[in-house]
Amino acid sequence: MLAVALGVLAQERGNLILFFLQNPVGEETYELDSTHNLHADFAYTERGSRISLTAALRMKPDLTPERFEAKGKSYRPFSVDAMVEAGPDGRTALVREAGKSRQAALPARFFTVEGYAPFSVQMMLLRYWASHGKPARLKTLPAEAPGTEATVEVTGQDTVAGIRLTRCSVGGVVWGRESLWLDDRGSIAAGVSYAGGLPLEAVRPEFRQALPQFVRSSVADRMKELAAGSSRIAVRAQGTFAIAGATLIDGTGAAPVADSVVVIQDGRVAAAGARGTVAIPKGAAVIDGRGSSLLPGLWEMHAHFAQVEYGPAYLAAGVTTARDCGEEFEIITAARDLIDSGRGLGPQLVLAGLVDRSGEGSFGVNYADTPEQGRAMVARYKAAGFAQMKIYNRIQPDVLRAIAAEAHRLGMTVTGHVPDGMTARQAVEAGMDQINHLGAVYQEMRRGGAEAVRFFVEHGTVIDPTMSWNELLGRAANVEIASFEPGFAKAPYTLTSLIGTASGRGSSNRDQLAAIRTLYEAGVPIVAGTDKAVPAHSLHRELELYVQAGIPPMDVIRLATSGAARVMGMADRVGTVEAGKRADLILVDGNPLKNFADLRRVTRVVKQGRMYDTGELWTMAGFH
Repeated sequence: MLAVALGVLAQERGNLILFFLQNPVGEETYELDSTHNLHADFAYTERGSRISLTAALRMKPDLTPERFEAKGKSYRPFSVDAMVEAGPDGRTALVREAGKSRQAALPARFFTVEGYAPFSVQMMLLRYWASHGKPARLKTLPAEAPGTEATVEVTGQDTVAGIRLTRCSVGGVVWGRESLWLDDRGSIAAGVSYAGGLPLEAVRPEFRQALPQFVRSSVADRMKELAAGSSRIAVRAQGTFAIAGATLIDGTGAAPVADSVVVIQDGRVAAAGARGTVAIPKGAAVIDGRGSSLLPGLWEMHAHFAQVEYGPAYLAAGVTTARDCGEEFEIITAARDLIDSGRGLGPQLVLAGLVDRSGEGSFGVNYADTPEQGRAMVARYKAAGFAQMKIYNRIQPDVLRAIAAEAHRLGMTVTGHVPDGMTARQAVEAGMDQINHLGAVYQEMRRGGAEAVRFFVEHGTVIDPTMSWNELLGRAANVEIASFEPGFAKAPYTLTSLIGTASGRGSSNRDQLAAIRTLYEAGVPIVAGTDKAVPAHSLHRELELYVQAGIPPMDVIRLATSGAARVMGMADRVGTVEAGKRADLILVDGNPLKNFADLRRVTRVVKQGRMYDTGELWTMAGFH
């Protein structure tokens, strides 16, 4: 059916409503003329920022691209500036990307696309794919990296508003996979993508009311893909086994134990200590840890688990628990449940439920405009198993107080942004337990000095600074990301081509690093989170920045393990390598107490008593 449906149309016009976290924010319009020229305009306003992008695609009658150009922005920090023009011989093309030009060889079959936007270009990619034999892999340009190819899988049929639509899973255009729906003419009906780190949806106006149905179908496909990929990853050890010979850094802050033995039984640590003090059960497999350090699994305390590839990527980086700070409800609850069931690979997810005020500039569709609505939102998230509420920018002071009081009554805590018009002090006084990002806290410290620091100490306010994201956005334009974040060089092209366009502001984080040290030395709890940056890898950069700030490596390890478990009320179950605790562990090649960069060299990860090889996990996530 799809091959017939994707015939070439002589002329076509269309438009799509764009949504961010299911909140309508803009529109894409496109026109395909009778000479196979596509012109598309993609534009939206999101949290006060105007984003626009235009694209032009000229094709041969068989839909082979002759010239493609896209310019503008696809998301607030990320620019697009790409051009591909085939030469007269059809064998080479001039490619321009991010201001750099090169010659590229053209394979027999290829298509031109740069990221998820505009969606109508992806529509033409699907038509090309269907009319050229539905290849298993399709080379795309301007991608330069060898092996950068798109994949297409027809995953089902959905009947929407009485119309039957074909649902496709598209990979290799963005990091991971996204869903597109086509009608029987081959025209795009909807798309769901998580490429920018937060969900972006596109729906034809006549299908607008069906947006929740599109989201549910897309999430179901993503969960199937995560389960299928997870089933192919070998478990290297489970049940009863021991790790012997490693230097044990147990997360309590105690002195490291050389030549240690740690016994794991039924998903928990049965015993841990120096060799000779711990008996290895008869018949247990023994993992050789010599030359390595054994630590508790790390915590990512500002995740946006927007796509399933984050699961294996986080585990590969040694993250066994992640606090998600306000993802779309449908995908984050589905991912949490799949991981908890053991059918999906990823860290344990601890969830914070996003809430904002309604109206222009709102973030998402979970609103609270009155204290009563605020209490209702708390009840909804509590019933869904969320641990926290995440406050966003436009929440009003009286609503914040109501949310915090109800959350505390129900045993939840409150994190998030300091709302517009409020100071960090006022937000804490209104009931916020934790604050995301350093900015508002730093401003409070500049105003109030030592007294402001004492205020945060007295209230036990937890701060996740997200300095690695600040560093990436604030770097000078001529500074290569890989020079301070080596994980960037290991990321797939679909990520580096996006992240690498984030415009540097040339700002220094030196004063903010000094502020972090001041807060930590005063006793303010600091936890490590990244927001976005380079997925998984940037948690290591976050911790390296804390070491640069002057916090001792042992203390940095502790705040990223037992410290995070403590502030989330889970220290009795996880966060240290001690008898009775959940067996979430990492083996690191080297010793991060001597060379902190060794913490990046995670070779094995143990999640709830199951050991995995990190190389296989990185590959599953699409990294080198």
